[in-house]
Amino acid sequence: MNFKKWIVIGLVACLSMALVACGSDNKKESITVGSKNFTENILLAHMMADIIENNTDLKVVRKVNLGGSNVAWKALLNNDIQLYPDYTGTIVTNYYQEETGTSEETLVRTKELLKKDELVFTNEMGFNNTYTLAVTQETAEKYKLATFSDLAKVSKDLVLGSEFEFLDRPDGYPGLSKEYGMTFKEAKGMDHGIMYRSVVDKNVDVIDAFATDGQIKVNNLVILEDDRSFFPPYDAGPLVRQDVLTKYPEVAEALNKLQDVLDETTMQELNSKVDAEGLKEETVSLDFLKEKGLIK
Repeated sequence: MNFKKWIVIGLVACLSMALVACGSDNKKESITVGSKNFTENILLAHMMADIIENNTDLKVVRKVNLGGSNVAWKALLNNDIQLYPDYTGTIVTNYYQEETGTSEETLVRTKELLKKDELVFTNEMGFNNTYTLAVTQETAEKYKLATFSDLAKVSKDLVLGSEFEFLDRPDGYPGLSKEYGMTFKEAKGMDHGIMYRSVVDKNVDVIDAFATDGQIKVNNLVILEDDRSFFPPYDAGPLVRQDVLTKYPEVAEALNKLQDVLDETTMQELNSKVDAEGLKEETVSLDFLKEKGLIK
C-alpha cells in the first residue's frame, strides 16, 4: 500500500471518530436552568448549572435573566425550564398566597405547598435575602429615619422607587401600606439596577432592596429596620421539577453540594463583583465554586 493510501485511510479514520464523538455529544441528555432578572439570581443559577455539569453527565442549558418571579415560576410550571433559584418567602407568599413564619417554619411550609405542583425545594444555600427599604445617608439624616415606622410618618412627602412586581406583591408595597400605614407621594416601578441610580440621583427618595445587594455597600445606603418584622424570611435554594429529580437523582446529589455554602456577607460581596466591578456572573460563580473546592 503506497503512502498516499495510508494518508487517505488515516483521514477517514479521524473523520469517523469525529462523527462518532459529535453524535455522542448530540445524544447527551440535557436540562435547562433558568433565573430571574437580577444579579444574585443569575449568579445562583450559574452555580447550579456549574455544579450539575461538574457532577453529572447531563448537558445544562442556561436561560438566565428571564424576568420577574412570576415569569420564572410559569416557565418552571410549563417545563420551559426545569429548575431555577428561588426564595422560601417568595414561594409561600407570592405563588401560594399563604402566611409565613420563622425561617424553619417557612421552609417546612414551602416544601408542603410545592408538593401539589410536583416541585421540590432541594436545600437551603445558607443565606436569607430578605426585602428591605433603603435611603441615602442624606435622606436618613434629613428625616431622622432608622426604622420602617419612622419612614411611614413622612412617606406622604417621599417618592418610592421599586421593582415593578414589588408594587403588586402581597409581601411588597400593598402589605407594607397595610402594616405600617405607608402611603408614598408616588410609587415608581423600574428595573432592579435602575433603582440604585435613581435614589443616588435623587429621582426617588426610597427604594426596595435585597439585604444582599452589592449596590447597598457601593452607594453607602442606609438600610431601615423592619421594626414590625413585616417581611418574611427569604432563604435561597434550588427549585426543581420532581420529574427531573425522579429521572436524574444525581441532580439532587449535585445540588446538595451547594447547601449552606453562602451567607449574607459573602452573597453581597459576590453581587458587588458583578454590579460594581463589572465582572460577568458566570465568571464570579465559577471562581467562587473553585475557591470553595466544589468543582475543579
